[in-house]
Amino acid sequence: MFGQNRQQLRQFFFDVWSKMQKGETLSGLEQVLAQIISIHPEYHTLLQQPDRLDQDFSVEAGQSNPFLHMALHISLHEQISTDRPAGIRVLYQQLLTRYAAAHDCEHAMMECLAEVLWQAQSEGQPPSDSDYLQALLGLLQ
Repeated sequence: MFGQNRQQLRQFFFDVWSKMQKGETLSGLEQVLAQIISIHPEYHTLLQQPDRLDQDFSVEAGQSNPFLHMALHISLHEQISTDRPAGIRVLYQQLLTRYAAAHDCEHAMMECLAEVLWQAQSEGQPPSDSDYLQALLGLLQ
């Protein structure tokens, strides 16, 4: 989709931002990312600085990684559109009724996704769909 390394993935973000600024035609996936970029104006300055492609973002220093954040949005959109894991689309519709805005709903869901991914990486295992869905169900309570 984007490539297999951090630089290629990040370059995709910079390229989409550049195309947005020039009013160029965007592919389907680029349109998804453009929507995500649009709702994150706090990242626009960064995306205007391609020399920051290799910048590290340290949680220990209180920094969040904007590329990871936007990539989680993309992952969530893909999951909902394909209903994978099975049932996530219905859960998303149910969760939308609990949050003031779809963006807030996505952020809550992304926290669950990030936790499941972190746990899987820590254990050297693939992410657990059942743990993920269980965490999302917890948001309904």
